[in-house]
Amino acid sequence: MPGATGGVAAGMDFNQQIVETFRAHGGEVNEPVAFGKNLVLVHVPKKDGTIRIAPVASIQDDAGRYVVASAGGSPKNPAWVYGLRRAEQVDIEVPGDPVQTVRAKVEELTGAERDAVWERFKEFSSGFVAYEKTAEGRAFPIFRLVG
Repeated sequence: MPGATGGVAAGMDFNQQIVETFRAHGGEVNEPVAFGKNLVLVHVPKKDGTIRIAPVASIQDDAGRYVVASAGGSPKNPAWVYGLRRAEQVDIEVPGDPVQTVRAKVEELTGAERDAVWERFKEFSSGFVAYEKTAEGRAFPIFRLVG
C-alpha cells in the first residue's frame, strides 16, 4: 500500500477509521495509510444478510473500478471475497464531493486479464510486490466493479 503516515486512533478499528476518514474527506484517505483517492468502500453482502463495508484500494479505467483481495499479503483471502463471489451487484462508495454511492456489477477476473490488472496494482504500489512474498503463493482475487 502507499506508505503509512500514522497510527490508528485509540480504541478505533483500523477499517472503521478508514471508512470514517473516507466519508469525511470526499473519499480521500491519507491517515492511517496514504491511499489518496484510490480507494472505494464496497458494501459486501454476508451470508446472514448483513452488510460488511470493506475499504479496498482501487484502480479505475473506462472498463470500471478494480479491487484486489490482497489482505495485506496474507496467505488467506479476506472474508469479503466470498461475499463478492456470491453477489451479482453491490453498492460501492466512490470519491467525490460528496462521496457517492453507486450500484456496481461484480465480475471476478481470471487468466491473462487478471494477471494484467495485477501488474497494474504492483505499479500502483510497491506494497503489492511485497505482498507476493508473504502470501505463500496465493493468487490475489481481483474484481471489476462496473456501475
